[in-house]
Amino acid sequence: MGPRGRLLRPVHCRCLKSSPSLPACVGGACFPQEELYLKFAEFEEKCKEVERARAIYRFALDNIPKSQVEEVFKKYTMFEKQHGDREGIEDVIVSKKRFQYEEDVQKEPLNYDVWFDYVRLEESAGDHERVREVYERAISNIPPGQEKRFWQRYIYLWINYALYEELEAEDEQRTREVYRACLKLIPHKAFTFSKIWILAAQFEIRCKRLDAARKILGMAIGMCPKEKLFRTYIDIELQLGNIDRCRTLYAKYLEWNSASCSAWSKFAELETSLGESERARSIYELAISQQSLDMPEVIWKAYIDFEIAEGNRENARALYERLLDRTKHVKVWMSFAKFEATTLGELAEGDAETGEGARAREEDTAAAAEEREAAARSVYERAYRCLRDEQPEAKEEAVLLLEAWRRFEQEAAARGGEASSSAVEAVERRLPRRIKRKRPILTDDGLEAGMEEYYDYIFPDEANHAPNLKILEAAYRWKKQKTGDES
Repeated sequence: MGPRGRLLRPVHCRCLKSSPSLPACVGGACFPQEELYLKFAEFEEKCKEVERARAIYRFALDNIPKSQVEEVFKKYTMFEKQHGDREGIEDVIVSKKRFQYEEDVQKEPLNYDVWFDYVRLEESAGDHERVREVYERAISNIPPGQEKRFWQRYIYLWINYALYEELEAEDEQRTREVYRACLKLIPHKAFTFSKIWILAAQFEIRCKRLDAARKILGMAIGMCPKEKLFRTYIDIELQLGNIDRCRTLYAKYLEWNSASCSAWSKFAELETSLGESERARSIYELAISQQSLDMPEVIWKAYIDFEIAEGNRENARALYERLLDRTKHVKVWMSFAKFEATTLGELAEGDAETGEGARAREEDTAAAAEEREAAARSVYERAYRCLRDEQPEAKEEAVLLLEAWRRFEQEAAARGGEASSSAVEAVERRLPRRIKRKRPILTDDGLEAGMEEYYDYIFPDEANHAPNLKILEAAYRWKKQKTGDES
């Protein structure tokens, strides 16, 4: 470096020391601060002082207002491309993105998507302290409202923070502190997040602190019980082989929500898998005796399948009869008829969740087959009479039942017998005739807005009660005859 260089460097330094972020004045002339930094860096670069120039560029980026750093970034990038390596160029890019994210989070601190991007940037840089600083700043922006929808994105900042401390920083104590701080912050009386409770418990299990995990899940169930919390806790105890704890948890689960058919079914399935058939049967009985169930058809089907798997046809038949006392739905009748027509072994094999009792087999003799056919035919007859007498408007359901009945009789006829063939004809005589009709379209105000066509069914037993049916039949025969003559 020549004498001129030794004189210029102190001048640059004095100008920058006076105020790193304000314009500098030299000899009566004022220069923008970024221009002074660039001149200083260029000067050091000409003097072959690459590290000094790099330090000046970085100092400038840290001190110049963000609105004025565009030119500095541009020059710094060119400098690193010329004198630096790949790591230096990447550092420039990271610094530029960092400044952009800083501007964004200052404008919208509650925009959590920007915080996620900012955190990912710092994680890619690999500086643990910087990552923690950004996470701490991000989670300090608590949502303003006590509504869960405002917290759904925010809570994932905590989750990502905890996972980072556990997997990347490998700091067990800090991970535990993050989970504790998050659980303390959530207003559990207003809402909660099952996911954070479960993640905290699973973390303690990975740390081989089973008692701590149980304490977390027990606290969760006590403060803010939810279906997912109960299921997770039960699965953990089941994997550990603690059956008594599972029973206790199921009892608390059903005490909290006795309408959950899923909970009743899982509890009974647990007892069935342990070979406790009487316990399972008692649980099913308690379930169907509840005043309110969220999906009663699920628990009834599970109970019937259980009795079928146990090989108890009489118990299953009694359950169908009890179910028909509560509902006369056509699908219940059809399922009952299929049950009567099929051996228990075939029914159990058709169920994907069969138990040990599914191995039970009935004698499949000709006499037994005839008894099953007669029982199924009796159910179809009862179902048809019930639908026609008690639900005359349920015509489509009656048609559905008759079609299933006809298929049953056709399968029976295929196995042989004139009686079966005549039974098919008897069912077909009961099938209704489908006709096209019109009805008015009514608006919300009750006014007619036109006509629409629809299909109706006329059953044979309705013929005497339909005064216009004979006229319609005569018109139908005339049209058919006319079409035949023209052809």
